[in-house]
Amino acid sequence: MENSSIITIEKLTKRFPVGKTEFTALNNLSVSFGRGEFTGLVGPSGSGKTTLLNIIGSLDSPSDGEVDVLGKSVSTLTHKQSAKLRNLHIGFIFQTYNLLPVYTVYENVEFALLLQKLSGSERKKAVMDALEWVGLTDKVKSRPSMLSGGECQRVAIARSMVKRPEIVLADEPTANLDSGNSHNILQTMKNLNRELNTTFIFATHDEKVMKYLNRIISLEDGKIIKDEIMKDLKN
Repeated sequence: MENSSIITIEKLTKRFPVGKTEFTALNNLSVSFGRGEFTGLVGPSGSGKTTLLNIIGSLDSPSDGEVDVLGKSVSTLTHKQSAKLRNLHIGFIFQTYNLLPVYTVYENVEFALLLQKLSGSERKKAVMDALEWVGLTDKVKSRPSMLSGGECQRVAIARSMVKRPEIVLADEPTANLDSGNSHNILQTMKNLNRELNTTFIFATHDEKVMKYLNRIISLEDGKIIKDEIMKDLKN
């Protein structure tokens, strides 16, 4: 697996105001991620997992330190530049599916492409490819209310992958799924990771997710307490 660094974080600190004081969510944290990784940020609630994902995804900015994503310094980006970085290069998967209820499966996935300069035929091919990856080509005209929870999360994966991003950030993506659906979702993401060499970074405390990860970064009180390369047991 190619492992050139595409995310570099140096001495990152993130503070949030709490009343008249401040809460330090991330404390002088340094870490990097290579292309094609399948990595998890694990730790208890409040350890800084989601905050770190949000900063990598340019949804938030550091209080101190440097965060470089695909050659761009997150702290120096304008709102427009941050939006462009997310639109072109980063996919997001959340524990809530965030599908638009009045849109069909096809339209929900296509939505991620509407800001890109693609022709209708190019969008159609990209959407159908993404739905084929997640096994939902027979559901293109269905609306979210007609789908199971597992199917909704597969649509969310297709939506995140349709633009073939270099990075996918997944925040507790299996939290609302049963064991069988969780494993199907994780295997789908693992297959896409291998096929497209996409870097996946999870925030999770789900043991089922951890069994699929190649690397586990343990956080506690905003600091990395362990960074382990795992034996790849799930093929």
